[in-house]
Amino acid sequence: MKLLPEIGLTFDDVLLVPKYSSVHSRSAVDTSTRIVGDIRLAIPVISANMDTVTEVQMAISVAQAGGIGILHRFMSLERQSEMVRQVKRSESFVVEHPITVSPNATVEQARAKMVETRIGGLVVTDDDGHLLGMLTPRDVLFAPDVLAPISTVMTSRDQLVIAAAGEPLSAARVTLHDHRIEKLPLVDDDDHVVGLITAQDIVKVQEHPHATKDQKGRFRVGGAIGVKPDDLKRASALVESEVDILVVDVAHGHLDLVIEMVKRLKANFPTIGVIAGNVATRQGARDLVKAGADAVKVGVGSGSICITRQVTGVGVPQLTAVSEAAEVGNELGVPIIADGGIRNSGDITKALAAGSSAVMLGSLLAGTDESPGAAVIRNGRRFKVVRGMASLTANIARKEVEKQQNVEPEVWEEVIPEGVEAVVPYRGSVADILHQLIGGLRSGMSYCGSSTIEELWESAEFIRITKAGKEESGVHDVNLL
Repeated sequence: MKLLPEIGLTFDDVLLVPKYSSVHSRSAVDTSTRIVGDIRLAIPVISANMDTVTEVQMAISVAQAGGIGILHRFMSLERQSEMVRQVKRSESFVVEHPITVSPNATVEQARAKMVETRIGGLVVTDDDGHLLGMLTPRDVLFAPDVLAPISTVMTSRDQLVIAAAGEPLSAARVTLHDHRIEKLPLVDDDDHVVGLITAQDIVKVQEHPHATKDQKGRFRVGGAIGVKPDDLKRASALVESEVDILVVDVAHGHLDLVIEMVKRLKANFPTIGVIAGNVATRQGARDLVKAGADAVKVGVGSGSICITRQVTGVGVPQLTAVSEAAEVGNELGVPIIADGGIRNSGDITKALAAGSSAVMLGSLLAGTDESPGAAVIRNGRRFKVVRGMASLTANIARKEVEKQQNVEPEVWEEVIPEGVEAVVPYRGSVADILHQLIGGLRSGMSYCGSSTIEELWESAEFIRITKAGKEESGVHDVNLL
């Protein structure tokens, strides 16, 4: 037996010591951070790859706020790839591959396609891709004959205002205004459709100036994969859908299978950032970085709906785990992501101060409008369902995805869950939650005299507190209204 001399600490065991500060306003604090390669976030927040947290709407909203979402893997690779495409299509400077439709399609088919793709405007082309017209919801909404070809209701080519491929955004804005139109098709010299600029996308760019976007103005998004042989196919499908980051999603990341998967991903997709985890030790972080991981996810048993520590007796208190992994990350120039145990904005500040570059949030975001968890009403209050990805039902769901069939009841008895199903209070929009969390982070950084996360790493000083100190840190000696 070996008993380590260190005492493992978590967020409630410490406070940050306030320092002299020249930061005059919270707005002067820069919360931007690097997570993989040259991908930077305006806010150090990643939404967790959990099936009750991150799907399309969460990924879009978090990216709009300046973070990034990681789509979970508990679905078919086709569905996950389509979700990547939906996030990518939701907003861009130029829609490079606009959804097209044949002029012979019926009004009914066009309506169905608009619903299926969540697109409000279809480009009408012939079989060779030549522009024939545009179709909008108002063209088909009240059309009396749903079986009529859309060529009878579309705006034809000769009535359209068009622009050449490569049209600058500034020029497109002027064209849209001058002609009072909402969509501007882009064509090449042979009149093939090569893109689409919409007024709505330009407005979104102005509304969310700090959004996390790629070079083409599309939201960045990540996708989770596992470590089984078929997961390399999943990774390939995600890359083909233009995912920005791949996350090797395993509860115990200091594992041969994880290391080998990271090596394969970097060999097959050298330009795609890879985040690997989860680990809780220096050596775990070092081995994943050595394998090629561009960032390491830290946290074993620290999640609010995780019972790994009770079931297995294994784990490291989260602040200590992050701090130790960050020593390796700092040495090797690889970002560390703190995943789990974060309950408020103060914990985010502490996690970053301990050396992480970003935090991954699960339960804190699970109660929002954008989370895919089911809504329930209890005693007149609204809640949303959240479950750990090692919970009983999540394990069964994963097996059903892998086998593509329902799991027999006797298999349920074989599962040893390390997570639970629970509910969290309904919290409204994720934008509002992130605004509050980042506001608290900005205040925390200013108390520490830090205007950037890098400065926070240098200046942060922790002090351990007692149980009495923890009680003193919260509301006490008053009756809440």
